[in-house]
Amino acid sequence: MSDQRTYLVTGGAGFIGSNFVHYVLQKHPQCRVINLDKLTYAGNLDNLKDLADDTRHRFVHGDIADAELVNQLFKDGIDIVVNFAAETHVDRSIGDPTEFLRTNINGSYVLLEAARTHGIKKFIQISTDEVYGSIEPGRSSLETDELLPRNPYSATKAGADRLAYSFFASYGLPVCVTRASNNYGPYQYPEKLIPLFVTNLLEDKPVPIYGDGRNVRDWLHVMDHCRAIDVVIERGVNGEVYNIGGGNERENIEVVDIIFDHLQKPASLKQYVKDREGHDRRYSLSSGKIKHLGWQPQVAFETGLRETVDWYVNNRWWWEKLKSGEYWEYYRRQYVEREKTERRARSR
Repeated sequence: MSDQRTYLVTGGAGFIGSNFVHYVLQKHPQCRVINLDKLTYAGNLDNLKDLADDTRHRFVHGDIADAELVNQLFKDGIDIVVNFAAETHVDRSIGDPTEFLRTNINGSYVLLEAARTHGIKKFIQISTDEVYGSIEPGRSSLETDELLPRNPYSATKAGADRLAYSFFASYGLPVCVTRASNNYGPYQYPEKLIPLFVTNLLEDKPVPIYGDGRNVRDWLHVMDHCRAIDVVIERGVNGEVYNIGGGNERENIEVVDIIFDHLQKPASLKQYVKDREGHDRRYSLSSGKIKHLGWQPQVAFETGLRETVDWYVNNRWWWEKLKSGEYWEYYRRQYVEREKTERRARSR
């Protein structure tokens, strides 16, 4: 594909989306990016601060479920759609799935319908490894495996994933679906494991570890994810699903220990809390299919994790203002009140 194309990146003020916007503007300097983001709690214009004067980047504050707005944007001549826009936090979906259904499924439908109406060259639906459900030790998920989501977040992602495929099967829309493992890196909202733990420790606050801390996740550096999406745009076969795994399976407690060691914090700040409902024990992806397209992860996990920790150390201006207001109310309900309830139960 030519560099002189227009991308519609939805959710481009969020963690992965903003990293992809930076990546694509650097990799394809002749391209143009329309960045559509609702700026919910996890969307942050500070993620795009350095693009304020870049004429190739146009930010639009809006909702992917707003059909009138979305269709208006497509009239600008969109070539590539990359749909990152989603409600993503499992714990929040368990508490109230409403917005997950609205954004993740209905919003994806609005984008797909606009793409079908106006015509595009490629539509990338960003899904997740969580659609496969919990994976037993000794095996990894293939793209052809049954989808068994076990929480409202992953259920809505599975629904959008299959909805996108249906637009390929029914209408010939040039769709690819990607299912990536847990991302880490700069600009991640501090409710997720790595930034939550790092920022708490930088404030000498305890870190809440679910259950026994031995749940397993495969970690993928966000820039490796961006490179993989670019490969799928360039070489992916329409109608196909591509797993994107980092090949870095770690128990949560291993990740915690690396962070504690790097920041030289005492083990007394580890706070074990009651496991959340429907907490999948292990995710694991087989990524052979995308590797056949020429992609390989480039960032070693221990190196990438330490660099990520250092980013939060050096960018307190970015995250300190986020950990107040709505964030603190959520944190209090999710962890502080849970710990108080557990202590009362143990004292009976």
